[in-house]
Amino acid sequence: MKVYETKEIRNIVIVGGAKSGKTTLSEAMLYEGGTINRRGSVEDGNTVSDYREIELERQNSIFSTVMYTEFENKKINIIDTPGFDDFVGEVYASLKVADTAVIVINAIAGIEVGTEMAWKQASKNKVPVIFAINHLEHEQSNFDDSLRQLKTQFGQSVVVLQYPVNPGNNFNEVIDIAKMKLLRFDANTSNVQELDIPASENDKAQKLHSILLENLAESDETLMETYCDSGTLNEEEIQKGLKVGISNRSFYPVVCINAKQDMGVNRLLNIIVNYAPAPDESPNIALTTSGEKILCDKNAPASAFVFKISIEPHLGEIAFFKLYSGELTPGTDLINANTSAKERLNQLFVVAGKNRENIERLVAGDIGATIKLKNTFVNNTLNSVKNPDVVIEPIVFPEPKYRVAVKAKNTADDEKLGAILNDMHKVDQTLIAGYSKELKQLILEGQGELHLNIVKWMIENINKIQIEFLTPKIPYRETITKPAKANYRHKKQSGGAGQFGEVYLMIEPYYEGMPNQTEFPIRGKEEISLPWGGKLVFQNCIVGGAIDARFMPAILKGIMEKIEEGPLTGSYARDIVVSVYDGKMHPVDSNEISFKLAGRNAFKEAFRNAGPKILEPIYDVEVICPEDKMGDVITDLQGRRAVIMGMESEGTYQKIKTKVPLAEMNRYSTALSSLTSGRATYSMHFAEYVQVPPDVQSQLLKSYQDEDKDE
Repeated sequence: MKVYETKEIRNIVIVGGAKSGKTTLSEAMLYEGGTINRRGSVEDGNTVSDYREIELERQNSIFSTVMYTEFENKKINIIDTPGFDDFVGEVYASLKVADTAVIVINAIAGIEVGTEMAWKQASKNKVPVIFAINHLEHEQSNFDDSLRQLKTQFGQSVVVLQYPVNPGNNFNEVIDIAKMKLLRFDANTSNVQELDIPASENDKAQKLHSILLENLAESDETLMETYCDSGTLNEEEIQKGLKVGISNRSFYPVVCINAKQDMGVNRLLNIIVNYAPAPDESPNIALTTSGEKILCDKNAPASAFVFKISIEPHLGEIAFFKLYSGELTPGTDLINANTSAKERLNQLFVVAGKNRENIERLVAGDIGATIKLKNTFVNNTLNSVKNPDVVIEPIVFPEPKYRVAVKAKNTADDEKLGAILNDMHKVDQTLIAGYSKELKQLILEGQGELHLNIVKWMIENINKIQIEFLTPKIPYRETITKPAKANYRHKKQSGGAGQFGEVYLMIEPYYEGMPNQTEFPIRGKEEISLPWGGKLVFQNCIVGGAIDARFMPAILKGIMEKIEEGPLTGSYARDIVVSVYDGKMHPVDSNEISFKLAGRNAFKEAFRNAGPKILEPIYDVEVICPEDKMGDVITDLQGRRAVIMGMESEGTYQKIKTKVPLAEMNRYSTALSSLTSGRATYSMHFAEYVQVPPDVQSQLLKSYQDEDKDE
């Protein structure tokens, strides 16, 4: 294909709720631009976008797909994204490199969870937005209600550019407010007739045209002066206003489509190439980690940002990147600013799904792909040797909110399973796996039950390893509530040299800014920040040489061993002050192992007498749900020991802020989806550790004792 210059490129991402028609719209766009000569369908499993085995089986997008089409001598890079909240990472990555977001609205369902999430992320990245209301051919479609929801949720800057004349089974006409024409579509063709607006629609069209002109005028000072002077704008001024207003996000146009029958898609592409910003006009400007702007200039040194890795059968890893500055040709040597690795781009591709086409040159602003990079991952910046240290701000992916323990059914596959999960993380940064030494489980975290079930399907069907999901253990913590003393003598005689060590110690709860204890003189003090949170303060209060100073590290080592395996439930202990104040040693039999064991057992005994408490992790949980489902959601949360911290409106949705114990969040994504018919979403972030209620502590202690007996 020809090499396109920066001004001739448009980078769009198609986002929205599941079943809104994003993949079908992508297919129609490729057909209109001539990239394909026959449109596939999701039902037939032959679309360019959803080509992976799991997507064909489920008839849903699971991964984002990079494509392109050519239209009116412009190149449009298209990224089709999944609509389910479980695969939100694909949306975050795509919106990082897009210059315009086309948010597809299902005219039957209106605003959905995917709509809200896409809007928030587009706003965060300052990406211009075009709303495309789809499925207008359906008898239950409701354009007016969808528009009302858009304005309620996203403000009066949502502006009608088109509205349907005959929505429903016979839909084929829209009034185009910018052209002030009736557009009549022929189903499944690119034919569009431009006709005069019928008298029955004239008043409505004129009213909406006036609203559009006001929004166009407000987007540019020169247009505002013209509009104030003459009360109108000519065709050229309208086009300028559309370009400026969309690019600077001063308004968000609404267009009408029937993607399944290719109605309105040609006009949408026309709007994109004429009014959406080119990469060098985009408000979504790339910043370095030091806050400097990267100008989209082909004459500058090359800087490319990797936003997606895909692993394809028989090919291996494909790295997708946006070239923010400079030019690239095959054979170019680049430096990875994140890993300092040198990489050679042996091949350059433009991609349409699984189809790849070699390209001889890529210019600033374009999206391309390459293979066989040795040490480059998502969020890495590849630079020319002229600017090797530029690091583009990374994509900040959402934190996990669903977790399971995973194990291979055949223990011989454990190592292979770890490698597979590591490869999956390269492709999906929201999928996190790691072995927890504390819980003694391989923990797999993601965005929801569907997310992790898809992972299970892929491991079992593609990698041919049978796995099982288990309920993950909770990372409890143990601490104390009052001071306690204990002593322990370790004595062992076995023929030759024996073992002897005796330790007296006192423990007390630690808190920030606490005064030193005054019962014993402090000869030495060590404050240790524990890797799992909290502190251990170790104080040497020995006087008169009762224990030689050389044995103090051994005592500390014994205490640390028991802190790593708390006396109550085997969980990590924290926030404790230990004062070793007396002891005995033997001139021959005392050694480090003796004092390590004496210190460990004295600490264990003191801990049990110091009002021990179990702490549990508490998470800040935000639930966004439809107003009519709020009561059900709150009732369910309260059943999970949640503390409601507040509520606030977000358009037609409600945001519920709560604090919930992690132990009560198991399978919450499934429960929330069931309660709200998939119309709610949530996020969760670790907040703090707090004491568990007495009844919960009793249950945990009994459970741990039963488990101990079994072992």
